[in-house]
Amino acid sequence: MKFRFKAFGLHLLGSAIVLTIVLGGLYLGWYRWPGWYLCEALMVVPILLVVDLTIGPLLTLLIANPRKPRRELARDVSIIAGAQLLALLYGAATLWHGRPLYYTFSEDRLQLVQASDIDAAEVARAIKENPSLAPHWYNLPRWVWAPLPTDAAERKSIMSSALFGGSDVIDMPRYFKPWEAGLPALRSRLVPIEQQADYRLRKAKTRLKAQMQARGFDPEQPVTLLMTGHALPLVAVFDRDTLRLRALLRTDR
Repeated sequence: MKFRFKAFGLHLLGSAIVLTIVLGGLYLGWYRWPGWYLCEALMVVPILLVVDLTIGPLLTLLIANPRKPRRELARDVSIIAGAQLLALLYGAATLWHGRPLYYTFSEDRLQLVQASDIDAAEVARAIKENPSLAPHWYNLPRWVWAPLPTDAAERKSIMSSALFGGSDVIDMPRYFKPWEAGLPALRSRLVPIEQQADYRLRKAKTRLKAQMQARGFDPEQPVTLLMTGHALPLVAVFDRDTLRLRALLRTDR
């Protein structure tokens, strides 16, 4: 039994180190708050934890027998480790493909843009037409302004596409502008929490007002903007004077 637990412990330690490096790198680079929440990354991470920190080491505990030939034992452990590696690669690839690339201000809200939202043709156009804000594999999440184009025909085309579930301007980095350039437009969109019209906030407004007061914000002031992704929306709270983002409040608490 001592041999089994030693093999289990070594396997668990090795799995934990590899998983920490992979998930830690993704978190520190791309999934820091609010990325992990808006992307619903916690739907993928538990699967990796179960496979790599539970099932793999437990299988090693079951098959580790000191009377088993070393070559046979090494083969069995290699098979388990290989299955773990495949699961880890699949999970890591899923998180990489869905990593946050931009937090955009567009029209009346903040919106998450993931790598999977921008197709290759749009990436190529952005690199050619708007290189400073084009997405590259090494880019960390950036805050940008995504206004609709001034050309009436382009504007109408994008609005029609978005209306029917197609690409929106937030999926077209060729139109992106620096965050600071959009601050005057952002100021005009700030409203008191009570005026947030999203139906998902109806039951949460009382709690959100309490959260704002607890953090020293006046809920009657026009300082909030909705922030959306795949999860329930967040409420962004800005300093009215400096337009500095002060807080992101969860609506599910």
